[in-house]
Amino acid sequence: MAMSLFKKLVRTMVPPPNLAARASRHSARVIDAWRELLSERGEVSGAAVAHEAVVAYRELDEKYRAAFFSRLASEFVPHEASLRTAAERYLTLPSPAHLMQLQEAAASPRQELFRRLNQAREGTAMLVDARKHVLAGLKEHADWKVIDSDLQALFNSWFNRGFLHLKQIDWHTPAIVLEKLIEYEAVHEITGWHDLRRRLQADRRCFAFFHPALPDEPLIFLEIALVKGIAEDVAPLIDHQAPVLDPDKADTAMFYSITNCQPGLRGISFGNLLIKQVAQRLGEEFPRIKTFSTLSPIPGFTAWLAANADRFERPDAKPLQKAIAALKTPDWHEQAELSAQMQKALLPLCAYYLISAVGDGLPADAVARFHLGNGARAERLNWLADTSRRGLQNCAGMMVNYVYHLDQIEENHERYVRERRVAATHELRRIARECVLNVDTERSDN
Repeated sequence: MAMSLFKKLVRTMVPPPNLAARASRHSARVIDAWRELLSERGEVSGAAVAHEAVVAYRELDEKYRAAFFSRLASEFVPHEASLRTAAERYLTLPSPAHLMQLQEAAASPRQELFRRLNQAREGTAMLVDARKHVLAGLKEHADWKVIDSDLQALFNSWFNRGFLHLKQIDWHTPAIVLEKLIEYEAVHEITGWHDLRRRLQADRRCFAFFHPALPDEPLIFLEIALVKGIAEDVAPLIDHQAPVLDPDKADTAMFYSITNCQPGLRGISFGNLLIKQVAQRLGEEFPRIKTFSTLSPIPGFTAWLAANADRFERPDAKPLQKAIAALKTPDWHEQAELSAQMQKALLPLCAYYLISAVGDGLPADAVARFHLGNGARAERLNWLADTSRRGLQNCAGMMVNYVYHLDQIEENHERYVRERRVAATHELRRIARECVLNVDTERSDN
């Protein structure tokens, strides 16, 4: 009995000896189909061969996918001898003709392969899906980076502004798209059709970018609440039982959720275009609206706190250490005295984190990088603005307003890009100066 259990355990720990052989065989089948696309037949037959190549990939079992991508990375490379010859010719005589020959010899065969795959009606969707899997496996397969690089270079062209369609999503939008909104929402969960319906009523707006090759797939969508004054609490904005207000009386558009829908398009910038175009359209529809603000999460704050805990080992940092420890207390935000103590300790540190904490020369927080890079100004910190489980875990319940002043966007963007200067209000900088780290924040102004 014991031996039988031992054998079962071994079988679960050690992969079948022929798994690698099967993976090689199955991946080779797809590689052959894709190589056919680069042949004369593929060049002549075009869409038909591309469709066959796409079907071959779609039918590849997930457990054989790694072997396929490894072969795709290693086999579709420039011809070494031709590249060396072209390089030597150019170095000997750097003429325009020799430069063109060198560029042609150095061109990635994968990019040409991907272009031909895109001839199939479903080719673009398949390639976006393929890059999603490549990105997920990069840590274990560094050699896949060449695939990612080729796909990103093509996607930057295929998904540029000229090909994108801005559409308003409302209750009359096809159900297949509405279902995608519920599925993809990444900031504030949509709990069902009743919740979605409220988010699409008269005092709400939702806009998305679409691409002709992915007609039923939103690339990114933005949810907006039309309100009076800048909101400091997300709960009323996402409450499906909240009364519907007259949008013509609103003076502020609150961008409370922005979601990138396609992991395979990571690194392709859509958000800045979307926000600016939506602000312009809303301004035309509702002339009373002059303020365009976000109510944004601060997803990296508590992780940053934990990573920098050793920087607070000072006598005057004891209240802060207690506040950090109290984050693990269940329902701490419902205890008035404890919450007040934590607010006093954490608010300055969060302001510092948004304005001055950096990683690779950019703001440490991903959401801050996005909005500040788009020309917004960090306006105000809001204590316990998001008491959802995620909000309490990621940013101690705090949220921040970024305001897009349409006449200052370009100036803020230029200063951010050229000088790494963060646009922030005087009040937010004053709070940051109370941080126990005692770090200068004067470089981050506006």
